Amino acid sequence: MQQERQQGWIATRGRPLRGELTVPGDKSVSHRAIMLASLADGVSRIDGFLEGEDARATEAIFRQLGVRIETPEPGMRVVHGVGIDGLQPSPQPLDCGNAGTAMRLLAGLLAGQRFDSVLVGDASLSRRPMRRVTEPLAQMGARIETAPDGRPPLRIHASNGLQATEFHLEIASAQVKSALLLAGLYATGETVVREPQPTRDYSERMLAAFGWPIAFSPGIARLSGGHRLRATDVSVPADFSSAAFFLVAATLVPESELCLRRVGMNPRRIGLLHVLRAMGADIVEENAGEQGGEPVADLRVRSAPLRGIAVPREYVADMIDEFPALFVAAACAEGTTTVRGAAELRVKESDRIATVATGLRALGIRVDETPDGATIQGGRLRGGAVGSHGDHRVAMAFAVAAQCAADAVTIDDVANVATSFPGFDTLAREAGFGLQETSPSLP
Repeated sequence: MQQERQQGWIATRGRPLRGELTVPGDKSVSHRAIMLASLADGVSRIDGFLEGEDARATEAIFRQLGVRIETPEPGMRVVHGVGIDGLQPSPQPLDCGNAGTAMRLLAGLLAGQRFDSVLVGDASLSRRPMRRVTEPLAQMGARIETAPDGRPPLRIHASNGLQATEFHLEIASAQVKSALLLAGLYATGETVVREPQPTRDYSERMLAAFGWPIAFSPGIARLSGGHRLRATDVSVPADFSSAAFFLVAATLVPESELCLRRVGMNPRRIGLLHVLRAMGADIVEENAGEQGGEPVADLRVRSAPLRGIAVPREYVADMIDEFPALFVAAACAEGTTTVRGAAELRVKESDRIATVATGLRALGIRVDETPDGATIQGGRLRGGAVGSHGDHRVAMAFAVAAQCAADAVTIDDVANVATSFPGFDTLAREAGFGLQETSPSLP
């Protein structure tokens, strides 16, 4: 039986990266803006909404739950909120696609509803563990059934009333924290979440922007149930995780100078920036300001030689989505880079430690894995074939690696890049990447 080939890329050395780029809107902010605007009283406008598959999956789910959402133009949404208790049950399962953020946050939000819900996802998401969300939610009284091994689908039963709890998380995770805080909107009493290391605070900032009383500081957040959300307008900054690939590429490709416009600079999101600078990168912040309640800045990056370092553990949680890009930077650096404390990479869209390590070895780089990280010996990248395992960030990271490789790099299974960065290949070619698409076809 013939099988359809997966969409792929052939990436080669391009030219020095030049000019100004604006990457798509922040995925984390886009998810949360749709969620809270839907639960608010009144009409909210969202500008800069990410037109990627993950964020649009969240949008489609809230339409299923009875929320009217208009699209006056690409990147803009007008959300007619139904109020904190106004969601309606869906007779069909709620499809999160590849969006792990959507599934985990919705598990908390839907745990407090007076109706049953079923959350499903694509093949990749259906392999990802959900117990670290469902188990703490169960402590609040949520009733959620999973498939074997705690994986999706999630069958969320109608709430009999949630009770606020104080949580001391063992693993730092913004998604778990956010799920518990969203459940806390519907709980009796005060929900407190304490983290072993501070994680990104998008949910806390946005809850405050929508008028919910919440107290938070690095490593702790607390809120009580029984309040209301009020409609507000949200301006979504450019996604730092998407900008990361161009920050690394422009650093590595000689004679490059790029300016990335209005990038979100949430302090809990820019760990990669600190680490790249420690490795020798030349990245300057310009025109700092605020957008949608989030700090933003233009980032000007010029090519510079990198040296390997031991990545400080305090930055790990603040760059968990940027490690594929960092691993490529480490592969091109002089000396050895070590990463520890990043066990969460094992349960992302792919096992990112194993997937990136395997790909880098195929390109001639020595990588030694550990359960929570890796040791990468910088060297000269050769050409070859690598697998992304359907992981959007891995696919883009290897496109960056190819800009420094001696020969062409073939990257398979890149369709999921559209989940977070629609149009990446077009923008990359405009900046100077050598990147061609291989169309799916029958062998």
